Amino acid sequence: MPPVSHLNPETLPHNPAFTYAVRVDPPASTIYVGGQNGVGADGAIVEGGLGAQSAQAFANLETVLAAAGASLEHVVKWTMFCVAGHPLEEGVAAFAEAWGRRPDPPAISVVIVAGLANPAFLVEIEAVAVLPDV
Repeated sequence: MPPVSHLNPETLPHNPAFTYAVRVDPPASTIYVGGQNGVGADGAIVEGGLGAQSAQAFANLETVLAAAGASLEHVVKWTMFCVAGHPLEEGVAAFAEAWGRRPDPPAISVVIVAGLANPAFLVEIEAVAVLPDV
């Protein structure tokens, strides 16, 4: 049995965009990725709204995961913090674009916040990924 099981109880509505819960059994390595923002490699904050910043945050997430020997399909949970007053649909669309057609999406939480560490940040995405120990 693989160390990661995606749990979608039949008594809850099915949604292909997320998983209700993810169970991780040993042996596995867990990677905790701190909040990623819409900041490019040059340190500049991406312009273009919540969607553009979300796309950059997901790209940054992929970069951090790669440094740990993982990729997006290893993510079992992420949280997206979005600044109030910005179209959440743009952030969700960026997630859909980043995730693509991979099966078993992670458990996801979206939190609307008054602001983030830098007033120009519109989104922050943190994640937990799991790699099977081999």
